[in-house]
Amino acid sequence: MLCSALTVAVLACSGDDDGADGASAGSGDGPNTSSPTGADVDPVPSSGCGASTASTVAAGEEKVTMRSGDVERWYLRHVPPAHDGTTPVPVVVDLHGYTEGADVHAVHSVLGPFGDDRGFVTITPQGTGTVAMWQAAPGSPDVAFAGDLLDQVEETLCVDTARVFVTGLSNGAMMTSVLACEMADRFAAAAPVAGVTEIDGCDPARPVPLVAFHGTEDPFLDFEGGFGPGVANLPTPDGSGTIGEAAGDEPAVPAGPTVPEVVAGWAGRNGCSDDEPTEDALADDVTVVAYDCPAGAEVELYRLGQRGDVGVLPGPPVAGRARLTARSCHGRDR
Repeated sequence: MLCSALTVAVLACSGDDDGADGASAGSGDGPNTSSPTGADVDPVPSSGCGASTASTVAAGEEKVTMRSGDVERWYLRHVPPAHDGTTPVPVVVDLHGYTEGADVHAVHSVLGPFGDDRGFVTITPQGTGTVAMWQAAPGSPDVAFAGDLLDQVEETLCVDTARVFVTGLSNGAMMTSVLACEMADRFAAAAPVAGVTEIDGCDPARPVPLVAFHGTEDPFLDFEGGFGPGVANLPTPDGSGTIGEAAGDEPAVPAGPTVPEVVAGWAGRNGCSDDEPTEDALADDVTVVAYDCPAGAEVELYRLGQRGDVGVLPGPPVAGRARLTARSCHGRDR
């Protein structure tokens, strides 16, 4: 399975808690280049707050269609019982992996039901192509789709635009990395799982807190950089064969930076200390690597020592940090 069970929980995202580390500006407010801690950030109601459309949206999950760039797109919208149309609630955008699609990913991540308990909206958009995927590159149509998607969510629901988060798995984690670079003014924090990526020219409008998760034996996106051997067995984007068959005798793609190097680069952009990060063992096969960063610009990497069941990864109870409850992420029969 691509990911047998995954839950990224954004701590303190409801009004009863401390809120998110950092905040994005609401629509029309312009980029927020400061990075206050969650407790210092007041809710920023979206344009849908108090509107008749938002007050009539029932709790539960439904498929919503929209147009972006003259193309029909769709997403799953999971609204918690806490949404009343007048009190702004946080939003988590949850991006599926390569071949997975929104329907399957929503079942795997279980963020929708978790959001029911914690009081946040979960948005699970669908990528494009015969094989569902994201065009994880700056300026791509999928980046534009993300912006159009947030516009529609903010107009049709009552959400807190200062507490909009993005997470994703594998190819979705790559897209998460792109969005955190390109749309830092709209996302309060990012949590890429098994695919944090260095984006050429990344220059976010504000420091974006980041918590990344990656296994040292990941067979698809190698911890030491580049793609792993498992990628050869994946279908090509058009579904006509496998990536390995399409590559043939072509030379291997250069590995690129390692996962720790990518995370360290993010820490540098966030203004974190040049000191070596601390490492705390949470279990025999789980280590959290944390950088010394300014408040509201935290950067952490959860390093999983082996593939397979890793149980619960308990994050420290700090406002706005994320926790991962997982079994495997990139399983054998992806």
